[in-house]
This record gives sequence, C-alpha cells and structure tokens, in this order.
Amino acid sequence: MPQLDTSTWFLTISLMIMSLFCIYQSKMINQTMTSILPQDKKCTQPTTQLPWETKWTKIYLPHSSPLLS
Repeated sequence: MPQLDTSTWFLTISLMIMSLFCIYQSKMINQTMTSILPQDKKCTQPTTQLPWETKWTKIYLPHSSPLLS
C-alpha cells in the first residue's frame, strides 16, 4: 500500500498563502478607505419637539426600593 507523499505540502501551502496575500493586497490598493466619522463633519442630534417632552409625567419608584416619607 503506497504512502501519501507530504514532502511538498509545506511549499504548496506557503505559496498559496503568499498568493492569497498578494491578491488581497492588489484588490485593496484600489479601495479608498474613509473613516467612520470624518473630522470635518460634526454630528449633531436633531432637535425635535415630541408631545410628551412638554408634559410632566409621574415617575414611579421601582418595586424594590422603599418609600421615603
């Protein structure tokens, strides 16, 4: 029964990794990377007036906290 020749596996795997790295680099060189939050634009929250913001609402204590009197 013949045995599996594994002497070339290291060379094959290392060349495959290097070629995948070169392909990845060649594809990424054409991409323009932008940051998530550009420094020149400032993020501001839009101010909207909701109906319940102008009204007073009662805030209840949680069940676990004792009543203060």
